[in-house]
Amino acid sequence: MTSADDDHESGFVAVTAMTGRFPGASNVEEFWENLLQGKETITQLATDEPDYRPAYGLLAGVDEFDADFFGYGPEEAPIVDPQHRLLLECAHEVVERAGHGGPERLVTGVFVGGSTTDHAAEVRARMPSATETSIRLGNDLDYLSTRIAYKLGLSGPAMTVLTACSSSLVAVHLAIQSLLSGDCAMALAGGASVLVGTPRPRHDPDGIFSPTGHCRPFDAAGDGTVGASAVGLVVLRPLAEARADGDHIHAVIRGTAVNNDGRAKIGFTAPSVSGQATAARTAHLVAGVGADEIGYVEAHGTATALGDPMEIAALTQAFRDSTDESGYCRIGSVKANIGHADAAAGVVGLIKTVLSVEHAVLPASPHYTQSNPDIDFPASPFVVNTRTQPWETAGRPRIAGVNAIGVGGTNAHAVIAQAPAPLGTTPGAPHQLLVVSARTEDAATCAVEQLARHLADHPELDLADVAWTLQTGRTHHAVRRFAVASDIDSAVAALNGDVHTGPEELSTLGRRWVSGESVDFVALHEDDQRRRVILPTYPFQRRRHTV
Repeated sequence: MTSADDDHESGFVAVTAMTGRFPGASNVEEFWENLLQGKETITQLATDEPDYRPAYGLLAGVDEFDADFFGYGPEEAPIVDPQHRLLLECAHEVVERAGHGGPERLVTGVFVGGSTTDHAAEVRARMPSATETSIRLGNDLDYLSTRIAYKLGLSGPAMTVLTACSSSLVAVHLAIQSLLSGDCAMALAGGASVLVGTPRPRHDPDGIFSPTGHCRPFDAAGDGTVGASAVGLVVLRPLAEARADGDHIHAVIRGTAVNNDGRAKIGFTAPSVSGQATAARTAHLVAGVGADEIGYVEAHGTATALGDPMEIAALTQAFRDSTDESGYCRIGSVKANIGHADAAAGVVGLIKTVLSVEHAVLPASPHYTQSNPDIDFPASPFVVNTRTQPWETAGRPRIAGVNAIGVGGTNAHAVIAQAPAPLGTTPGAPHQLLVVSARTEDAATCAVEQLARHLADHPELDLADVAWTLQTGRTHHAVRRFAVASDIDSAVAALNGDVHTGPEELSTLGRRWVSGESVDFVALHEDDQRRRVILPTYPFQRRRHTV
């Protein structure tokens, strides 16, 4: 690699962990499986009132929260907006998934977007004992990011981003800028949009929402979008640092761009071809890629009569700067699966795209049969991806784009590429000490069971990497369990039966740790090159907290 290549790669950022809550999916793995099957997970609502839209992408368990874990009492927890609560849980989860949840925290920034909700009004109406200060602290979007920083002990910049539908992808852009400027060494980025209660979405003939309850991006039958709730967060680190530290790298963000339409459009709420095209074009330049290298674009794709044709026109304009080729780049929109998640829409599209790049699979974009007559696909680089298929590149890197548009004109675009091969590891010791902890006995038992199931499902894992991640990538809570094992099979057996085999010194060390002593786990892996691996995260003991 030349020095010029090194200089360019210095601006690349690794996606080292992802988590979320999605309609029909409580985690990223379930979300990906739904996408592979081309599922629509929008709930069709029962109503006999003709002026109501009959559908919404609902989240399960939005009123549930592990209040004790985060230090909230039974009177305070219901006051906090469920959007804040779910994002807080996801933040803790994604830090653990990244393998950086231990006591030695990197300087970490928090960049999140959120949506306005009615929860504060519900609290005022139903909880007369709640003070105005507690209501504001528990609901104002100002505190969406800083609450996470406070509760998780994260000392980098903490910013709430409000650019409507593009908020969470703009948050990713700002997080990357903060990483590259040195303000933080790791960043959490994403957003949330969570509806509380039963949706009663009224149909407005002049609005953007579908009267038929399905989102059909780019299709002739597309009649608008469908609302949805979702939460999504990613962990970002400079690529070189993530590789050196042995982080799991899902994909690499090679470049992002953000701008505003200004007055170059027909109205404040309308999209702009020139604004979107400029954002995409700039992201390509920052990433150092030509449009002919991009094999997939995750579009904003709201299925509106105005929005879809303008988005395709804008992306085509950006692509035509470097290619005249037509019909080679697949395009889709996750809104066809789950609906439009408002402030969380951008990060949901990003998570889908990262998974696609990582697994070399293009998930089907459902509800497309015939092109919107105002879209000239044959003259564009794009083809709607109507079936789940392998992403074949003839040996070239997989590269994708993610597009987001916000009402008011803030556009964001990101370029995603497959991760480089991980650095090698060194052989670990013949036996490893696995440690698990929680705040309660029930949670500790659940954590041990989760880990045993995960290891049984993933026999390919290196036990030394598992031990390293558990020892250094998790907070050590008061209730502690340990196991000693020589391979994955014996680890599963030990976790299931509390059997400790192997050197007595490791069992002694485990007992000392269980008794509350501080242990220098790094010394167990001295001179080793280890990787952080994805393992189950803290099993929250969630309970309902409603006003």
